[in-house]
Amino acid sequence: MRFSHLACGVALMLLPVCVLQAGTRPSRKHASGTVHTAKEAKEIAERETGGQAVSARRIPLNGASGGWEVDVHMPREDRGWRCIVDDDTHMVFTKTHIANPALGRRTSRRR
Repeated sequence: MRFSHLACGVALMLLPVCVLQAGTRPSRKHASGTVHTAKEAKEIAERETGGQAVSARRIPLNGASGGWEVDVHMPREDRGWRCIVDDDTHMVFTKTHIANPALGRRTSRRR
């Protein structure tokens, strides 16, 4: 009899913890490692600017793992962006206005 009271007490103590855990979202995983491909760098620049990345090339940056220089076309605008994406942080390091780069042969956006 004493065992069932103990088990019931433990279950009642754990109930609030279970309820609190059920209401929380899983944490967003942060990107780890470096930006390995031009496609990844373009996606980061597009997310930051809202434009369409045209080109990406590797550049030395911060004396660490480096970065990417991405040119972004802004539709219906005169000027585009040149973004420097940091390899380590997966974020845009700097953004500079440039003449709007041409889209090239790829006119529609494929995903």
